[in-house]
Amino acid sequence: MRKPHIAIIGAPLDLGAGRRGVDMGVSAVRFANLGQRLAELGYKVEDLGNVAAEQPERVAPGSGNARYLQHIAHTCARLAECVEAALARGRLPLVIGGDHSIAVGTVSGAARHMRRARKRLGLVWVDAHPDMNTPETSPSGNVHGMPLACIVGMGPRKLTHLGGFSPKIDPKNVALVGIRDVDALERPHVKDSGVHAFTMRDIDERGMRAVMEEALEIANAGTQGFHLSLDMDSVDPQIAPGVGTPVRGGLSYREAHLAMEMIGDCGRMTSMDVVEVNPVFDEANRTAQFAVELVLSAMGKRIL
Repeated sequence: MRKPHIAIIGAPLDLGAGRRGVDMGVSAVRFANLGQRLAELGYKVEDLGNVAAEQPERVAPGSGNARYLQHIAHTCARLAECVEAALARGRLPLVIGGDHSIAVGTVSGAARHMRRARKRLGLVWVDAHPDMNTPETSPSGNVHGMPLACIVGMGPRKLTHLGGFSPKIDPKNVALVGIRDVDALERPHVKDSGVHAFTMRDIDERGMRAVMEEALEIANAGTQGFHLSLDMDSVDPQIAPGVGTPVRGGLSYREAHLAMEMIGDCGRMTSMDVVEVNPVFDEANRTAQFAVELVLSAMGKRIL
């Protein structure tokens, strides 16, 4: 199968997070030779630079239950345009974050591209957290805990209706993999929304292969392909310490690679984002380096 062009897009946004530093994750991942290593796999790679994002020092946070909402929405709108344009030119958009709120922009652009062709998009969301809070349920008001809710139509209209339609993806085509830290008021959203959630207990009991087989079936059922959103806090912090919100008991080194390898084998990933790399808390850039390894596995790198 002919390898597609990859368009790398940086989204150095940290307005959605509670801890500073994830805006520098964009540079850290590039510094880990992302573009060169993708080219070594046989891809044609173009780096489109970064979308503009405000710094917290320059803007007011606004409402306490959805901090920096207006500025996050503006960045996501710009990102959505970049992603849609890349897809229209036959590129596979690879977005580097930044905090996980950028996924609203990435998915909005990808879903709008599919919508114009009267096709549907699926979603595989790999994360320690469901990211399904709303301003009414969030204990922190940090928008990086809300993007998946917005994508399936719950939350602030500035994000749910980005691009003029909602939901971006039908919840029945969303597979949420690896969650282990769920807020009390967020739990009903996960259970009642229609998304398919696979917790770390599911992975412990069934194994990553079985979980990913089902997750890919969900994301591909009646769709033209799927977007992959990879939060690096899905991995255990002993392996990936440089993240915004680390939680013990995450994916092992090989579980994470297997998940990505199965995504690569499937051949139906149409876009990807990798988020929440925080160099402030990292050790010698090892989390960014691991993020690049996982991207390579998702893009087809194999042991043999």
